[in-house]
Amino acid sequence: MQKLIKNRVLVPVLAITFLIVGSSFKSDFFEIAKQIEIFTTLFKELNMNYVDETNPAELMDTAIKNMLNELDPYTKFLNEQDVEAYKINNAGEYSGIGALVRSYEDRLLVIEPYKGYPADKAGLKAGDEIIKIGDINVSDFDDNASELLKGANNSSVAITYKRQGKLNTTSIKREAIEVNAVPFYKMVDDKTGYIVLSKFNAKASSQTKSALIDLKGKGAEKIILDLRGNPGGLLSEAIKVTNLFVPKGELIVTTKSKVKKFNSEYRTRNKAVDLEIALVILVNGNSASASEIVSGSLQDLDRAVIMGARSFGKGLVQRPMKLTYGTQLKVTISRYYTSSGRCIQSLDYWNRDENGKAVRNTRFNEFKTRNGRKVQDGGGVLPDIVIDELNTNSLTKALVQNNVIFDYATDYHYKNKLEKVVDLTFSNSDFNAFKNFVSHSDFSYETKAEKALKEAMENESEEIFGAAVQEHYKSLLIEIEKSKFNALDKHQKGIQKKLEDEIVKRYFYREGLYQYYLTHDEAILAATELLANEGKYSAILQ
Repeated sequence: MQKLIKNRVLVPVLAITFLIVGSSFKSDFFEIAKQIEIFTTLFKELNMNYVDETNPAELMDTAIKNMLNELDPYTKFLNEQDVEAYKINNAGEYSGIGALVRSYEDRLLVIEPYKGYPADKAGLKAGDEIIKIGDINVSDFDDNASELLKGANNSSVAITYKRQGKLNTTSIKREAIEVNAVPFYKMVDDKTGYIVLSKFNAKASSQTKSALIDLKGKGAEKIILDLRGNPGGLLSEAIKVTNLFVPKGELIVTTKSKVKKFNSEYRTRNKAVDLEIALVILVNGNSASASEIVSGSLQDLDRAVIMGARSFGKGLVQRPMKLTYGTQLKVTISRYYTSSGRCIQSLDYWNRDENGKAVRNTRFNEFKTRNGRKVQDGGGVLPDIVIDELNTNSLTKALVQNNVIFDYATDYHYKNKLEKVVDLTFSNSDFNAFKNFVSHSDFSYETKAEKALKEAMENESEEIFGAAVQEHYKSLLIEIEKSKFNALDKHQKGIQKKLEDEIVKRYFYREGLYQYYLTHDEAILAATELLANEGKYSAILQ
């Protein structure tokens, strides 16, 4: 009888649950169908009746992108060209000229030619401005003009470029370009190996494994894994890289979503290469996503000491969804959580401020590593040892984003000869020359205090404050402007590192930069020193 009553109670409960869930689904479905019908009708009437000719493809592209902008910066619509670029990025291979080229509003700038590839062999250098590709003027091209540089293997492309005010032309024969996940590895000393992992493409784990085995064969008993500037990539590769240092069956990351099928646990599947080798991982503010899975989980498992600066804080997972006509939607489907259960997403895109900008997390929850060490969520991976030189600030960021450091390195390169990387000595007089360069450039940036002050004054009339206050306000702005220039001295160490990095690449390519790091980079020197002190290293992980 009791069982019968339970069954009778259970049936209505299930029916109510189904009714609620079913009603919710039907309600959502009806709302989606309703909005699609409204949009379709609007789109049709607009294109049929607007006073001038419209471009339906451009209108739709704009509409889709504006809609997705309301979500997060990782949820994107990929047209056919974008889909191809996405595949290339993950595969690590493409056909082109072999150079990092950045597109601006009306110009195309060579940022870095890769050693031995077509652009380098044709004589292109960092700082060259590409004016024309074939018969197409870059300034007349609406889309990303760098796409014009890609093409079939062995095909040629004519390029007109400007260098130091002078126009030059060259022809470049495209070839297969291999993008290595591990561009450099070497012994720092007789017992310490150094590996640079720059991206998590399909080659990341295999190349890291090969580097690790090779270094161990050369006597490495300690490893520095450099993830600085690594923006992430394939989640599967992050798991495999972590697996090189932890045993099979270890939980590395969990993904949680509102869609049940996207809830997953990712565990290591293979035998580790080395479970005991001492390990330091370097991160900075540009280490994101897969880099944070590797560094965060190895920190949680007390398998590595993390050094550097707080990482970027991307705890969101994307998946490409196929649409019609070869297009895709790269959509954020879940959040990921490291071994200890923490999500390190830094920006909250769903609770924006009054200006529509994502709010940065300032309240952190505490978690514990396997050995009971305290770690936090919500703001990237905080290193066990912070290297001040790697911390960023608004001034340095502005100098980088506005190409001031890049342009100075270009200027320096054409004014100075440098035969060997060890010959570079960036003195105080060189830094003073940089400050002079900044003062004569059109560089400007607005501090948060400056912006707030301007907004406050603009919202009040002169009648309220009076002429005297207005004069003090103008004087204050002048003083703020002076203090911003003086801040170059305050942040000299960090700015000088970026200057040196950029200058070294001009003469000796990226390989030369990594070679320079082995003897000059503060983070690598500190990591090497820590690994040499077994007691201190072990104490940090306890």
